Amino acid sequence: MTIWVDADACPNVIKEILFRAAIRVEIPLILVANHALRITPSPWIKMIQVPAGFDVADNYIVEHVEVDDLVITSDIPLAAELVEKKAQVITSRGEAYTPQNIRERLNMRDFMETMRASGEVTGGPPTLGSRDKQEFANALDRYLSSQKQA
Repeated sequence: MTIWVDADACPNVIKEILFRAAIRVEIPLILVANHALRITPSPWIKMIQVPAGFDVADNYIVEHVEVDDLVITSDIPLAAELVEKKAQVITSRGEAYTPQNIRERLNMRDFMETMRASGEVTGGPPTLGSRDKQEFANALDRYLSSQKQA
C-alpha cells in the first residue's frame, strides 16, 4: 500500500497532513512532480522529479500505481485512469472519485471547460478553506483505517 501525490498542484497544507500521516502509520508516501519539492525527511517519504512536459507526472503515477493504492489529485482525467486501475482517489478537498461518480465528474469538467473557452465562466476553484482541510483529513483517515482492517 502506497500513497501517491500528484504534487505539482497539491497545496502545501495538504502535503503537511500527508507527511504527518505517512510517518505516524509508517506508510510509503511518494510525491511526483516536474520540479523539486521540499519534503519532510523520513524513510517513508520520497519525492520523484519527472521531466517537464504535458502529463509526464500523471503518466508516471498511472504506470506505477497498484490496486488499492491511494492517489491524491484533483486532475479528473488522471483520476478516471486511476479509478479504472482500481486505485483509491481523493482530492485535496477530501472528495473521493469512484467508479460511480467519475463519469459525471468528467462530463462536468468538459462542460466547464467549454464554458471557460466561450468566456462565460472565468476563474478556478475557490481557495482551500479550513473545512476543506478537515474533509481531506477525514477522507485520509477513512482510507488508512480501511487499509488497517484489510
